[in-house]
Amino acid sequence: MNKIPKIGLEGLLRPEDSIVVLIDHQPYQFTNLNSHEPTMVINNVVGLAKAAKVFNVPTLLTTVIEERGGYIIKGLQDVFPEQKPINRTFINTWEDPKVTDIVKESGRKQLIIAGLWTEICVAMPAIQAIGEGYDVFVVTDASGSTSAEAHDMAVRRMVQVGIVPINWIAVVSEWQRDWARAETATALSQVVLEHMGASGIALAWELQLLATPVPKENQ
Repeated sequence: MNKIPKIGLEGLLRPEDSIVVLIDHQPYQFTNLNSHEPTMVINNVVGLAKAAKVFNVPTLLTTVIEERGGYIIKGLQDVFPEQKPINRTFINTWEDPKVTDIVKESGRKQLIIAGLWTEICVAMPAIQAIGEGYDVFVVTDASGSTSAEAHDMAVRRMVQVGIVPINWIAVVSEWQRDWARAETATALSQVVLEHMGASGIALAWELQLLATPVPKENQ
């Protein structure tokens, strides 16, 4: 049975209800990433992870057979240096209780998933988790596939069962929701500067202009 995504404010992400699972951002998986430019996926998943840390959103790192597929990429591990990624043999992360027990114990129902590859390591847990009552969001630009078609078909398949595709900037914007929330706005601005491309450049320019003294003849 398809699940209809929530609408209204209930349909938006909230930090206190969110949990992030980042799956298999490993060297082996990147070697056959053909749906996206790898540097873009790296930038986006690291930006997403940093933002999750800003909002105190629990974030699980997991790898599959890391002894052959490689450790999780350094930029991502550096965000959570204290966390040892959960290494699996299951292709489907949601069949591994080492992952699902942590998610269940958190009590959070907004499950945000990104990973490599979309058609396998993202679609499997997303489809199983939504069947267990989670509101599942897949971050499509922090994920990727063996081909553009594979990524597209996987997203379409997930949408059919009620999973919500979203990009990483939309995720963090919904978490922030109001720039008057100063307790996270400053830290999030640093993520914008480092990972949001032209938006980061524009913010840096704005900060430069605000810091530029007004010439005395114009005062």
